[in-house]
Amino acid sequence: MSLTTTMTDDVQIVKVNAERIDAAMAIQFKEDMRTETESGPSRVILDLSEVQFIDSSGLGAIVAAMKQLGGSRKLDLAGLTPMVEKVFRLTRMDTVFDLYGSLSEATAPANANS
Repeated sequence: MSLTTTMTDDVQIVKVNAERIDAAMAIQFKEDMRTETESGPSRVILDLSEVQFIDSSGLGAIVAAMKQLGGSRKLDLAGLTPMVEKVFRLTRMDTVFDLYGSLSEATAPANANS
């Protein structure tokens, strides 16, 4: 599991450089996310554009990453492939996270304070 972090203004962008977030990588993903987001701005965007598959363990790991941020910080998701977005909608996680079709959409000025 490889994560890449970039900072822009008041947003931290964490890109997942893997095709899957599943049971085999969920624990490593949670640990890597904790390390990457220990401190930083109040908004974190998780770029999932390379992720083609996510299972319930992966979903749980993303929820855990959100909880690790605490109440004063927000985790948004961007670049969901159709299959991954379907999992978030079927599990109603689209009511927990703000989902954006692309990273540029997530970082657009209109969404900066969402």
